[in-house]
Amino acid sequence: MHGNPMNIPPISIAAAKAALLEQYADATLRRRATMLWGTRGVGKSSIVRQIAAHFNVPLVDLRLTTIEPVDIRGAIYADDVQAKTVWFPPEFLPAADQTEGILFLDELTAADQRLQISAYSLILDRRVGNYRLPDGWQVVAAGNASFHGAVCHDMGTALADRMFHFNVQTVIEAFLDYALGQDFAPEVMAYLKVRPDKLDDTQAQLASDYLIGASPRGWEDISNVLKSGLSESAKRTFVQGRIGAANAAEFFGVLREIQAAVDVVRLLASRKGDETAALLPKTLDGLYGVIYGLLAASSDERTLGRAMEIIEQLPDIRGEVALPIREAQTLAMELLMQKALENGLEATVMDSAAYKRYAERRRQENQGA
Repeated sequence: MHGNPMNIPPISIAAAKAALLEQYADATLRRRATMLWGTRGVGKSSIVRQIAAHFNVPLVDLRLTTIEPVDIRGAIYADDVQAKTVWFPPEFLPAADQTEGILFLDELTAADQRLQISAYSLILDRRVGNYRLPDGWQVVAAGNASFHGAVCHDMGTALADRMFHFNVQTVIEAFLDYALGQDFAPEVMAYLKVRPDKLDDTQAQLASDYLIGASPRGWEDISNVLKSGLSESAKRTFVQGRIGAANAAEFFGVLREIQAAVDVVRLLASRKGDETAALLPKTLDGLYGVIYGLLAASSDERTLGRAMEIIEQLPDIRGEVALPIREAQTLAMELLMQKALENGLEATVMDSAAYKRYAERRRQENQGA
């Protein structure tokens, strides 16, 4: 492939997952393979695992860059009875009595071209040698194109015509939803909320001919580093080594600002009114830092109720720069409600006077719109 040949619109990883769930549920569509195109770390392999878990079916995950062509085709042996050579299929391919599941061919475009021939047989004909893939199995492949900056081999039109193709791209909202579910460090979520362009800087990385850059998978590693017990100097070393020096410098600059502007512990302990207002941040980075910090801290009825009171006071911020207070309030209340539902604390939200006033204001605004 040369240039950017994708003539299909980009979709988020969440949209790709939703489509694959529906495809698997349809017995006819399940027999047609699907190819996930996307940059590294976007979550292609993760959603395939999630779909298999959703339907409680087996998953055969083949990372094609780590195996040899014979590993798929199997070993050949001489059958004296038939006076023929016969192929023994590999044990990792699903047996005939495994009626349903997902066969995931990861890194398809990066695999050796001899290996691709065997993989293509599974995609095109659902068989390789004497082996036949059971009818109830879905084949999902994943890989990168040349314009993603990865090592890859061209995919011919004959193969491409036998598959559905999803052009998966990183979308900040979907990633933040995932980050919330995985309990990311709040500083990472706050940073990416304000700097969504830093979620995946593949194109800038390629333009500068850098080896290391930011990616969704990289930010998950950064979150783990921040939550670790490493020293500050070690954290800086690991962050630089994961997302590159320039990205790390900007991230730590914002991190210092968030840490200087936000003290969630003091906010939660403060009294409503002037004492709380004095502790509220006055910058955009600090605003989202306090939102995600409060979200992380809201683990019980007391902290959840107090967090909603603090969010209600966000309009008390008096800074030199105008901030998106209403937007931030809406985001914070929605995230707190979502966390409450996940932890069985929805009654705390519904009984909160702060939440009731927020809901009433939203209702009046919607009526006046």
